[in-house]
Amino acid sequence: MASVAAAEGAAAALRSVLSRAQQAAARAGRAPGSVRVVAVSKTKPVPVIRGVYDAGHRCFGENYVQELIDKAPQVGLDWPPPLGRSRVMTTENLPLLPEDIEWHFIGNLQSNKAKALLAGVPNLDMVESVDDEKIANRLDRLVADLGRKPLKVLVQVNTSGEESKFGVDPSGCVELAKHVKLNCPNLVFSGLMTIGMLDYSSTPENFKTLSNCRKEVCKELSIPEEQCELSMGMSADFEQAIEMGSTNVRVGSTIFGAREYPKKN
Repeated sequence: MASVAAAEGAAAALRSVLSRAQQAAARAGRAPGSVRVVAVSKTKPVPVIRGVYDAGHRCFGENYVQELIDKAPQVGLDWPPPLGRSRVMTTENLPLLPEDIEWHFIGNLQSNKAKALLAGVPNLDMVESVDDEKIANRLDRLVADLGRKPLKVLVQVNTSGEESKFGVDPSGCVELAKHVKLNCPNLVFSGLMTIGMLDYSSTPENFKTLSNCRKEVCKELSIPEEQCELSMGMSADFEQAIEMGSTNVRVGSTIFGAREYPKKN
């Protein structure tokens, strides 16, 4: 029953986040539907994710390849089961995550795990963390080899300059975006992404840097800025990010609560 209560709580929190996102967009003079909320379900069990899905949400994000693969298969029974049937989780009573979920991979992606991700998650909609030509080339080849439709990707930019963060330096984002756009026919260059400061709250300077990168990329590639997404903003700062132009915010703990990591022995 705890998982049912958690699912209901997450669904209510989602509605609050969506409302706040719409209000932030309105303050910036933008349409309510101009912002995508990626519900980041890292460490959260499938029944809780299903609660958010049942509230009408379809876009979810994960940081780790194996965790996403484990959650993505469309197997088992609906959840929660009808009254009178067991609500105890067993291998025969796995909850269902429907195939119309749009999964975003938002963590660092190693080349040796890229095939498992693309083969194991048929409804992977976007990889937000392409940070060098090697991973771009690897994804491009795998999409072709696996017969998948072209995969949407974002170029990850390290706007804070922290060594602990992945991402291309802002000075190199134009060349990487250009490489994806011109040399990776099986990838769809869709925009730019950044992660905030060490405490996972960005500063306006980070957002301004990514926005400036977009201007440079769009000028070089001769594409309208509205066709180049900005993925910036998380639980602590998504409203500010939206007001500064974000089209894609990644919200985890504000929807699902604190992460639930296994306890160490």
